[in-house]
Amino acid sequence: MPKIIFMEPDGSRRDLEVPVGTSLMQAAVQNGVEGIVGECGGSCMCATCHVLVDEAGLARLPPKSDSEDEMLEFSVGERHPGSRLGCQITVTAELDGLTVRVPG
Repeated sequence: MPKIIFMEPDGSRRDLEVPVGTSLMQAAVQNGVEGIVGECGGSCMCATCHVLVDEAGLARLPPKSDSEDEMLEFSVGERHPGSRLGCQITVTAELDGLTVRVPG
């Protein structure tokens, strides 16, 4: 399984083995990652799964949809160029080692 690294708002690091096909939001919620709620269950309707991805990581992800881009306007924490919704990122083998930061 690909390893995804979550950096929580307090600076702690969580390394999770995530099954392919799982969203980052699902992985975070199932493993109690601080700051990820996933209130809408993954339908891009709440922005409570806001994560920050660095530039190298963004190059490995598909581009965000218009609806994800619009929903990020309502996210918790300041929006950055690397802002994404965890519910819209599906883990693939190619994402092994991806690091995402949870805004505080």
